[in-house]
Amino acid sequence: MPSRHALVPRLQPRSLLAALLFGGLLAGAAGASQAQSLPGEALEHRLQVQARSELSVAPDMATLNARLWERTPSVAQDGSEQADPKALAEARDRLETRTGELIRRLEGQGIDSAAISAGSLIVRPDYIQQPGDNGNPGETLVRTQIERPLSLRIDDLSRLPAILDALTQAGVDALDGVTYDLKDRDAATDEALSQALEKARHKAQLMAKTLDIQLGQVIQVEETGAPSYSPQMMSMRSDAMESKAAPEYRPGEITLDASVRVAWSIAETPAR
Repeated sequence: MPSRHALVPRLQPRSLLAALLFGGLLAGAAGASQAQSLPGEALEHRLQVQARSELSVAPDMATLNARLWERTPSVAQDGSEQADPKALAEARDRLETRTGELIRRLEGQGIDSAAISAGSLIVRPDYIQQPGDNGNPGETLVRTQIERPLSLRIDDLSRLPAILDALTQAGVDALDGVTYDLKDRDAATDEALSQALEKARHKAQLMAKTLDIQLGQVIQVEETGAPSYSPQMMSMRSDAMESKAAPEYRPGEITLDASVRVAWSIAETPAR
């Protein structure tokens, strides 16, 4: 009776080498099959473009910031910044009176009370350096300044000149500027993004036609720069407000920009 060891055939050295080579070929074929399914292969068969669009839009609203202030009488600096309570109360009463008159004047110009925002009181010392002899600094005086900031939302830009006139007549002390903006920002940014995508598609189609290739499906879309814009600023100085010349207000246009990156697969075409 043959032993168990005799049932297992012994491979000759040449047969063993052939078996190893055959196994290596099978492993290589399996690895190649897996490599073809890797996502990185798509990088060799894609067309990728970048596009950027700019959209210019006329503003349809504005925000105006102004300030009113009152000051106490100047006194010699004595090391203490505490203002005289009576002088401080009188300055505050004058400021509140002027603020109320200005708000009523603006409401008379058709500004909704909800569009008028009066900020909190700001109290700060104001130092005045007196001139001395022979170019040397003289005595330092100090007074207390009480400010009231005002912010106006203007939905009808045609009213802007009349509103500025009302501010001038009310004796506003500082006009910090007018900021032009858009009521519907989302619609404008959506339009800028849509134009960037259309531009990307046009570039891809042009490249495919020139290179005689056929575009497949979109395989990647990336927004490389979110639509953004900066509101237009118009600043005015007090001397410009006091000028008798009729001022001109030109809001111009607000520019929005958006950028995208889009990739298409390249479809296989039959050999000619």
